[in-house]
Amino acid sequence: MDYCAILKSFPDMLHLEPATEESVKSAEEKLGVSFSPEYRRYLLVLGTATAGSHEFTGICMSPRLNVVDVTLKERQRYNHECDSMYVVEQLQIDNMVIWQSQDGKVYQSMPGSHVVEIASSLAEYLGSEVSI
Repeated sequence: MDYCAILKSFPDMLHLEPATEESVKSAEEKLGVSFSPEYRRYLLVLGTATAGSHEFTGICMSPRLNVVDVTLKERQRYNHECDSMYVVEQLQIDNMVIWQSQDGKVYQSMPGSHVVEIASSLAEYLGSEVSI
């Protein structure tokens, strides 16, 4: 099951307007990255979404959920270690951040420690929480 389908399987999933191709390209340019195909599809289908206890970044007006705003802010904490990634989720536990690289791998960071790979995709990261 793909990431968007997994998100839609949550009974409490909410999302905003889907992003446009132009807004996705603009966000990539501002961050100096290319989004993974998985994240790009999510942006074009859902824009920004919440599901269960998760609030995922996306393309929206809210600085708290906008992938560009959140990523630029979080990159300042990690001394260039995350400059090739973008934030997909800020957890409200110990300032934990979930990142994705351009190749789709998912990483976790916490202040004072190195970034650690935790999943091969967003579908794998989120899929463990739902019965597929």
